[in-house]
Amino acid sequence: MKKHLFKKILLLTSIAALSLTPLTFSFALTDMGTQTYTVKKDDVLWKIASSYGTSVAELAKINNLKDPDHIEVGQILYFKEEASMKKTDKVIALLKSIETGAQEPVSYINPNNYTQHNLAVKDGLSGFGELLGQLPENSAKVEVIRAFEDGNYVFTHTDYNFFGPKVGFDIFRFEDGLIVEHWDNLAVKNDGTNPSGHSQLDGETAIKDLDKTQENKDLVKNFVNDILVNGKMEKLQNYFDGDNYIQHNTNIADGLSGLGTALQKMAEQGITMEYTDIHMVLGQGNFVLVVSEGSFGGEHVSFYDLFRVENNKITEHWDVIETIPGEDQWMNDNGKF
Repeated sequence: MKKHLFKKILLLTSIAALSLTPLTFSFALTDMGTQTYTVKKDDVLWKIASSYGTSVAELAKINNLKDPDHIEVGQILYFKEEASMKKTDKVIALLKSIETGAQEPVSYINPNNYTQHNLAVKDGLSGFGELLGQLPENSAKVEVIRAFEDGNYVFTHTDYNFFGPKVGFDIFRFEDGLIVEHWDNLAVKNDGTNPSGHSQLDGETAIKDLDKTQENKDLVKNFVNDILVNGKMEKLQNYFDGDNYIQHNTNIADGLSGLGTALQKMAEQGITMEYTDIHMVLGQGNFVLVVSEGSFGGEHVSFYDLFRVENNKITEHWDVIETIPGEDQWMNDNGKF
Protein backbone atom coordinates (compact mmCIF):
# COMPACT_ATOMS: atom_id res chain seq x y z
CA MET A 1 0.00 0.00 0.00
CA LYS A 2 2.83 2.40 0.86
CA LYS A 3 4.36 1.90 -2.60
CA HIS A 4 1.08 2.95 -4.22
CA LEU A 5 1.05 6.10 -2.10
CA PHE A 6 4.66 6.85 -3.10
CA LYS A 7 3.71 6.44 -6.78
CA LYS A 8 0.74 8.78 -6.30
CA ILE A 9 3.04 11.45 -4.87
CA LEU A 10 5.49 11.04 -7.73
CA LEU A 11 2.64 11.33 -10.22
CA LEU A 12 1.36 14.55 -8.65
CA THR A 13 4.82 16.13 -8.57
CA SER A 14 5.50 15.08 -12.17
CA ILE A 15 2.27 16.68 -13.36
CA ALA A 16 3.11 19.86 -11.47
CA ALA A 17 6.66 19.97 -12.80
CA LEU A 18 5.67 19.37 -16.43
CA SER A 19 2.69 21.75 -16.20
CA LEU A 20 0.47 19.22 -17.96
CA THR A 21 -3.15 20.43 -18.32
CA PRO A 22 -2.43 23.27 -15.88
CA LEU A 23 -5.87 24.85 -15.92
CA THR A 24 -7.76 21.63 -15.20
CA PHE A 25 -5.32 20.49 -12.54
CA SER A 26 -5.24 23.89 -10.81
CA PHE A 27 -9.03 24.09 -10.71
CA ALA A 28 -9.37 20.62 -9.20
CA LEU A 29 -7.06 21.58 -6.37
CA THR A 30 -8.28 25.11 -5.62
CA ASP A 31 -11.90 23.93 -5.65
CA MET A 32 -11.04 21.99 -2.49
CA GLY A 33 -10.46 25.30 -0.68
CA THR A 34 -13.01 26.26 1.92
CA GLN A 35 -14.84 29.41 2.81
CA THR A 36 -15.26 29.48 6.56
CA TYR A 37 -16.50 31.73 9.34
CA THR A 38 -15.36 31.68 12.95
CA VAL A 39 -18.22 32.32 15.37
CA LYS A 40 -17.82 35.45 17.49
CA LYS A 41 -19.52 36.64 20.67
CA ASP A 42 -23.24 37.47 20.19
CA ASP A 43 -23.38 35.79 16.74
CA VAL A 44 -26.57 33.98 15.76
CA LEU A 45 -26.84 31.55 12.87
CA TRP A 46 -29.56 33.35 10.91
CA LYS A 47 -27.48 36.54 10.74
CA ILE A 48 -24.42 34.61 9.55
CA ALA A 49 -26.48 32.76 6.94
CA SER A 50 -28.01 36.00 5.69
CA SER A 51 -24.61 37.71 5.43
CA TYR A 52 -23.25 34.87 3.30
CA GLY A 53 -26.29 34.44 1.07
CA THR A 54 -27.35 31.05 2.37
CA SER A 55 -29.99 29.63 4.71
CA VAL A 56 -29.99 28.41 8.30
CA ALA A 57 -31.14 25.00 7.10
CA GLU A 58 -28.25 24.74 4.62
CA LEU A 59 -25.64 25.81 7.20
CA ALA A 60 -27.05 23.38 9.74
CA LYS A 61 -26.89 20.54 7.22
CA ILE A 62 -23.33 21.24 6.05
CA ASN A 63 -22.00 21.67 9.59
CA ASN A 64 -24.02 18.85 11.18
CA LEU A 65 -25.64 21.21 13.66
CA LYS A 66 -28.17 19.35 15.80
CA ASP A 67 -29.45 22.61 17.30
CA PRO A 68 -29.16 25.63 14.94
CA ASP A 69 -29.93 27.91 17.88
CA HIS A 70 -26.78 26.79 19.66
CA ILE A 71 -23.38 27.81 18.24
CA GLU A 72 -20.22 28.41 20.26
CA VAL A 73 -17.66 31.20 20.18
CA GLY A 74 -14.64 29.99 18.21
CA GLN A 75 -16.63 27.37 16.28
CA ILE A 76 -15.74 27.20 12.57
CA LEU A 77 -18.64 27.12 10.10
CA TYR A 78 -18.31 25.84 6.52
CA PHE A 79 -20.32 27.12 3.56
CA LYS A 80 -19.83 24.40 0.94
CA GLU A 81 -20.87 20.76 1.14
CA GLU A 82 -17.55 19.55 -0.21
CA ALA A 83 -15.78 21.82 2.26
CA SER A 84 -17.30 20.23 5.33
CA MET A 85 -14.12 18.20 5.90
CA LYS A 86 -12.22 20.15 8.51
CA LYS A 87 -8.53 20.94 8.26
CA THR A 88 -7.88 18.73 11.28
CA ASP A 89 -9.59 15.82 9.49
CA LYS A 90 -7.39 16.34 6.43
CA VAL A 91 -4.24 16.33 8.56
CA ILE A 92 -5.29 13.23 10.49
CA ALA A 93 -6.09 11.45 7.22
CA LEU A 94 -2.72 12.46 5.74
CA LEU A 95 -0.78 11.24 8.77
CA LYS A 96 -2.76 7.99 8.89
CA SER A 97 -2.02 7.41 5.19
CA ILE A 98 1.66 6.92 6.14
CA GLU A 99 0.47 3.71 7.79
CA THR A 100 -2.37 2.65 5.48
CA GLY A 101 -1.08 3.78 2.10
CA ALA A 102 -4.39 5.55 1.36
CA GLN A 103 -3.89 7.73 -1.71
CA GLU A 104 -6.59 10.40 -1.44
CA PRO A 105 -5.00 12.36 1.47
CA VAL A 106 -1.96 13.18 -0.67
CA SER A 107 -4.23 15.52 -2.64
CA TYR A 108 -4.56 17.67 0.49
CA ILE A 109 -0.96 18.85 -0.12
CA ASN A 110 -0.30 21.57 -2.69
CA PRO A 111 2.13 19.82 -5.10
CA ASN A 112 3.46 23.15 -6.43
CA ASN A 113 4.01 24.82 -3.06
CA TYR A 114 4.98 22.67 -0.07
CA THR A 115 7.70 23.88 2.29
CA GLN A 116 9.31 21.28 4.54
CA HIS A 117 10.98 22.14 7.87
CA ASN A 118 11.90 18.61 8.92
CA LEU A 119 15.62 18.93 8.23
CA ALA A 120 16.00 15.21 7.48
CA VAL A 121 13.56 15.44 4.54
CA LYS A 122 14.05 17.04 1.14
CA ASP A 123 11.81 19.98 0.28
CA GLY A 124 8.51 19.73 -1.56
CA LEU A 125 6.03 16.95 -2.09
CA SER A 126 8.68 14.83 -3.80
CA GLY A 127 10.76 14.91 -0.61
CA PHE A 128 7.79 13.61 1.36
CA GLY A 129 7.33 10.84 -1.19
CA GLU A 130 11.01 9.90 -1.13
CA LEU A 131 10.89 9.56 2.65
CA LEU A 132 7.88 7.24 2.46
CA GLY A 133 9.70 5.15 -0.10
CA GLN A 134 12.47 4.50 2.43
CA LEU A 135 10.12 3.06 5.08
CA PRO A 136 10.31 -0.72 5.52
CA GLU A 137 7.10 -2.31 4.21
CA ASN A 138 4.24 -2.41 6.76
CA SER A 139 6.44 -0.88 9.47
CA ALA A 140 4.68 2.47 9.94
CA LYS A 141 2.05 2.98 12.63
CA VAL A 142 0.32 6.29 13.27
CA GLU A 143 -2.17 7.21 15.99
CA VAL A 144 -3.08 10.87 16.38
CA ILE A 145 -3.82 11.42 20.07
CA ARG A 146 -4.66 15.13 19.92
CA ALA A 147 -5.45 17.47 17.02
CA PHE A 148 -6.08 21.22 17.13
CA GLU A 149 -6.87 24.02 14.70
CA ASP A 150 -5.73 27.63 14.97
CA GLY A 151 -6.68 29.70 11.93
CA ASN A 152 -4.69 28.36 8.97
CA TYR A 153 -2.67 26.05 11.22
CA VAL A 154 -3.32 22.52 12.46
CA PHE A 155 -1.10 20.94 15.10
CA THR A 156 -1.15 17.35 16.28
CA HIS A 157 0.30 15.17 19.04
CA THR A 158 0.98 11.71 17.65
CA ASP A 159 2.12 8.23 18.63
CA TYR A 160 4.34 6.96 15.78
CA ASN A 161 6.21 3.94 14.65
CA PHE A 162 8.24 5.80 12.04
CA PHE A 163 11.70 4.29 11.62
CA GLY A 164 11.13 3.09 15.18
CA PRO A 165 8.72 4.07 18.00
CA LYS A 166 8.45 7.85 18.35
CA VAL A 167 6.36 10.60 19.89
CA GLY A 168 5.89 13.72 17.84
CA PHE A 169 4.25 17.07 17.30
CA ASP A 170 3.40 18.14 13.75
CA ILE A 171 2.31 21.57 12.52
CA PHE A 172 0.71 22.11 9.11
CA ARG A 173 -0.13 25.44 7.48
CA PHE A 174 -2.98 25.69 4.98
CA GLU A 175 -3.67 28.04 2.08
CA ASP A 176 -6.90 27.77 0.06
CA GLY A 177 -7.72 24.45 1.70
CA LEU A 178 -4.38 22.83 0.89
CA ILE A 179 -1.32 22.11 3.03
CA VAL A 180 1.61 24.31 2.03
CA GLU A 181 4.03 24.06 4.95
CA HIS A 182 5.07 21.56 7.64
CA TRP A 183 7.08 21.62 10.87
CA ASP A 184 7.62 18.83 13.39
CA ASN A 185 9.51 17.67 16.46
CA LEU A 186 10.14 13.97 17.06
CA ALA A 187 11.67 11.99 19.90
CA VAL A 188 12.19 8.31 20.63
CA LYS A 189 9.17 6.97 22.52
CA ASN A 190 9.70 5.98 26.13
CA ASP A 191 7.36 3.11 27.03
CA GLY A 192 7.79 3.81 30.71
CA THR A 193 6.16 6.44 32.89
CA ASN A 194 7.36 9.34 35.00
CA PRO A 195 7.61 9.13 38.82
CA SER A 196 3.90 10.08 38.99
CA GLY A 197 2.83 7.33 36.61
CA HIS A 198 2.13 9.44 33.52
CA SER A 199 3.29 8.55 30.00
CA GLN A 200 4.37 10.88 27.21
CA LEU A 201 0.92 10.69 25.59
CA ASP A 202 -1.80 10.00 28.17
CA GLY A 203 -3.88 12.68 29.84
CA GLU A 204 -6.69 15.04 28.88
CA THR A 205 -7.78 15.30 25.24
CA ALA A 206 -11.07 17.24 25.37
CA ILE A 207 -10.98 20.73 23.86
CA LYS A 208 -13.04 23.32 25.72
CA ASP A 209 -13.11 27.06 26.50
CA LEU A 210 -12.94 28.03 22.82
CA ASP A 211 -13.79 31.61 23.76
CA LYS A 212 -10.60 31.74 25.87
CA THR A 213 -8.19 30.68 23.12
CA GLN A 214 -6.35 33.99 22.82
CA GLU A 215 -6.37 34.56 26.58
CA ASN A 216 -4.81 31.13 27.14
CA LYS A 217 -2.24 31.68 24.38
CA ASP A 218 -1.19 34.96 26.02
CA LEU A 219 -0.94 33.30 29.45
CA VAL A 220 1.28 30.47 28.21
CA LYS A 221 3.45 32.74 26.08
CA ASN A 222 4.02 35.01 29.09
CA PHE A 223 4.94 31.96 31.20
CA VAL A 224 7.52 30.76 28.68
CA ASN A 225 8.93 34.28 28.34
CA ASP A 226 9.02 35.04 32.05
CA ILE A 227 10.15 31.70 33.44
CA LEU A 228 11.85 29.67 30.73
CA VAL A 229 13.46 32.44 28.65
CA ASN A 230 14.15 35.15 31.23
CA GLY A 231 14.32 33.09 34.44
CA LYS A 232 12.01 35.33 36.47
CA MET A 233 11.33 32.61 39.00
CA GLU A 234 9.64 35.04 41.40
CA LYS A 235 6.67 35.00 38.97
CA LEU A 236 6.36 31.21 38.91
CA GLN A 237 3.45 30.97 41.35
CA ASN A 238 1.40 33.36 39.16
CA TYR A 239 0.98 30.66 36.54
CA PHE A 240 0.03 27.64 38.67
CA ASP A 241 -2.62 26.58 41.15
CA GLY A 242 -0.26 25.67 43.96
CA ASP A 243 1.27 22.26 43.33
CA ASN A 244 -1.59 21.09 41.09
CA TYR A 245 0.30 20.43 37.87
CA ILE A 246 0.28 17.22 35.80
CA GLN A 247 3.59 16.41 34.08
CA HIS A 248 4.16 14.05 31.12
CA ASN A 249 7.90 14.42 30.72
CA THR A 250 9.06 10.94 31.75
CA ASN A 251 11.92 12.33 33.85
CA ILE A 252 9.83 14.71 35.96
CA ALA A 253 7.18 14.10 38.63
CA ASP A 254 3.92 16.03 38.95
CA GLY A 255 3.70 19.43 40.58
CA LEU A 256 6.08 22.33 40.87
CA SER A 257 7.84 20.30 43.55
CA GLY A 258 8.55 17.59 40.98
CA LEU A 259 9.87 20.17 38.51
CA GLY A 260 12.10 21.68 41.19
CA THR A 261 13.53 18.27 42.11
CA ALA A 262 14.28 17.47 38.45
CA LEU A 263 16.01 20.82 37.87
CA GLN A 264 18.11 20.32 40.99
CA LYS A 265 19.25 16.88 39.80
CA MET A 266 20.11 18.32 36.37
CA ALA A 267 22.18 21.05 37.99
CA GLU A 268 24.03 18.49 40.12
CA GLN A 269 24.90 16.56 36.95
CA GLY A 270 26.01 19.69 35.12
CA ILE A 271 23.12 19.51 32.63
CA THR A 272 21.87 22.93 31.53
CA MET A 273 18.62 23.83 29.77
CA GLU A 274 18.17 27.23 28.16
CA TYR A 275 15.25 28.69 26.19
CA THR A 276 16.41 31.59 23.98
CA ASP A 277 13.64 32.32 21.46
CA ILE A 278 9.93 31.67 20.99
CA HIS A 279 9.11 31.01 17.33
CA MET A 280 5.44 30.05 17.35
CA VAL A 281 2.46 30.01 19.73
CA LEU A 282 -0.63 28.09 18.58
CA GLY A 283 -3.75 27.21 20.50
CA GLN A 284 -7.33 26.06 20.51
CA GLY A 285 -9.43 26.54 23.60
CA ASN A 286 -7.64 25.17 26.66
CA PHE A 287 -4.59 23.78 24.78
CA VAL A 288 -1.56 25.85 23.72
CA LEU A 289 1.55 24.71 21.85
CA VAL A 290 4.75 26.77 22.09
CA VAL A 291 7.65 26.21 19.69
CA SER A 292 10.95 27.49 21.08
CA GLU A 293 14.67 27.34 20.39
CA GLY A 294 17.48 26.88 22.87
CA SER A 295 19.97 24.40 24.22
CA PHE A 296 19.82 21.27 26.35
CA GLY A 297 22.89 19.55 27.70
CA GLY A 298 25.04 21.73 25.45
CA GLU A 299 23.17 20.78 22.26
CA HIS A 300 21.22 23.13 20.00
CA VAL A 301 17.58 22.01 20.29
CA SER A 302 13.99 22.72 19.38
CA PHE A 303 11.46 22.67 22.25
CA TYR A 304 7.82 21.83 21.53
CA ASP A 305 5.76 22.31 24.72
CA LEU A 306 2.02 21.60 24.87
CA PHE A 307 0.15 23.08 27.83
CA ARG A 308 -3.41 22.63 29.07
CA VAL A 309 -4.91 25.60 30.86
CA GLU A 310 -7.75 25.49 33.38
CA ASN A 311 -9.18 28.48 35.23
CA ASN A 312 -6.36 30.72 34.00
CA LYS A 313 -3.66 28.43 35.40
CA ILE A 314 -1.32 25.97 33.69
CA THR A 315 -2.57 22.51 34.63
CA GLU A 316 -0.88 19.94 32.38
CA HIS A 317 2.24 19.69 30.21
CA TRP A 318 3.62 17.47 27.44
CA ASP A 319 6.86 18.06 25.53
CA VAL A 320 9.22 16.84 22.84
CA ILE A 321 12.83 18.04 22.63
CA GLU A 322 14.75 17.42 19.40
CA THR A 323 18.40 18.13 18.63
CA ILE A 324 18.91 20.41 15.62
CA PRO A 325 21.68 18.99 13.40
CA GLY A 326 24.44 21.09 11.87
CA GLU A 327 23.63 22.74 8.53
CA ASP A 328 25.94 20.34 6.72
CA GLN A 329 23.41 17.59 7.51
CA TRP A 330 20.29 19.47 6.37
CA MET A 331 18.31 17.98 3.49
CA ASN A 332 16.56 21.31 2.80
CA ASP A 333 17.37 25.00 3.26
CA ASN A 334 14.18 26.06 5.04
CA GLY A 335 15.48 25.94 8.60
CA LYS A 336 13.91 24.22 11.61
CA PHE A 337 11.62 27.16 12.38
